[in-house]
Amino acid sequence: MTNTTEENVRIPIVQKMAFGAGHLVNNLLPGALGVFSFFLLTAFGMSPFLAGILGGLPRIYDALIDPIMGYITDNTKSRWGRRRPYIFVGAIFSGIFFVLLWQLSVSNSEMYNFWYFLIMSLVFLTANAVFATPLIGLGYEMSSDYKERTRLMAFSQTIGQMAWMIVPWFWVIIADPKIFTTQAEGVRTLSVAVGLVCVVLGILPAIFCKEIDQSQIENRSELSFGKIASALKELFGSIVKIGKNAPFVRLCAATFLVFNGFQMVGSFSYFIIVFYLFKGDYGMAGHWPAWFSTISAFATAFMVIPIVSVMANKWGKRNAFIASTFISIVGYILKWWCFNPSNPWLMFISVPFMAFGIGGLFTLMMSMTADVCDLDELENGMPRKEGTFGAVYWWMVKLGQGLALMLGGFVLEIIGFQANAKIQTMETLNYLRMADIIIPAGTALLAVWVMWNYDLTEEKAKTIKSELESRRGKL
Repeated sequence: MTNTTEENVRIPIVQKMAFGAGHLVNNLLPGALGVFSFFLLTAFGMSPFLAGILGGLPRIYDALIDPIMGYITDNTKSRWGRRRPYIFVGAIFSGIFFVLLWQLSVSNSEMYNFWYFLIMSLVFLTANAVFATPLIGLGYEMSSDYKERTRLMAFSQTIGQMAWMIVPWFWVIIADPKIFTTQAEGVRTLSVAVGLVCVVLGILPAIFCKEIDQSQIENRSELSFGKIASALKELFGSIVKIGKNAPFVRLCAATFLVFNGFQMVGSFSYFIIVFYLFKGDYGMAGHWPAWFSTISAFATAFMVIPIVSVMANKWGKRNAFIASTFISIVGYILKWWCFNPSNPWLMFISVPFMAFGIGGLFTLMMSMTADVCDLDELENGMPRKEGTFGAVYWWMVKLGQGLALMLGGFVLEIIGFQANAKIQTMETLNYLRMADIIIPAGTALLAVWVMWNYDLTEEKAKTIKSELESRRGKL
């Protein structure tokens, strides 16, 4: 087995940086959306019930539109490629509509703001799907080399994590009266900055990244309004075939478990910092929650992802996933001792260990999904379905995220957490701390079990690549 990467499959650093810039945008938009949505209640006076609808309905729409966009980009024929035109246009409109989404006013009626935000959410999510879905598909096809795929995903995930270093501070900036007179003004102004950054960085993959040779992609369907029914039927058939791809199903199941176990308790650390470390004193808690999130993202980007990339290229992607997941479990367990009221600084000891969970997850899973796309072409022929695979994968992530958020609230209800109480009982806090450890550690162990028999190794991936190239040549 060779440790070198063929020159013709090496990705130039300019392309990696451009693809990484796209991933920064792909993280920044949902991150900012999540923070800004909190201010629907506090800044614009939206009722919790209506705000809940605005959080749920667009998410359902988003999950439905992704596979459709994946099918469209897989079957597109243009002089500029299958992915890049959509990325370019989608980045511009995603930024514009994100800004327009948040141009709400407290002088408007609650129902006016509700309908405005709902309609603009659907428009924004459509534009975002046009950008994000082909971006993910582009990453799967930028290299046919087993190891170079991991290097690409590691690089892009590192840049993408920078968004999560920035996003936690949006809370602080918007709510600071020294910066903005009102929270509503803060939301409107900051949305312009976020939208502008997303337009500038989002178009870079379309300009600098290279797609595979379009001339050798066969059997693409004709895209037209007159053939919508047949196209939907074909899309459903593609999804059924994808569902029969055993390695891909394992990737989806493992991601669902690790990511959504993490998401289910995502807010728990904030509550533990405020109510356990600082006895419910929000003033004393200050910026500690923001620093916790920022340092977690920093550790993920600049320590964990590079280590995971090396592990994958030395031990194989499956083994790297299992090792990184076990390390994250150690981090979750350490939280019991590291979250200590007598010394809040200890909380940061567990951070690098926990970061191996999410840092290893998406770096490796996206690289392995690229390998799975080769397997699908071998078994089902052209056209290649990177866009559809990416859309189905992220549809599953989004669906699971919604479920995780609901279950997280259910857990808080069971343990007796009182959202409006200044002081929580010690019994509630101990249950909260146990749930914060047991849930993500338990789902991580299940993910290891799911991936234990994953068999798409480097040797098998190289054999598949050789068979494909002998069949249709190099792309």
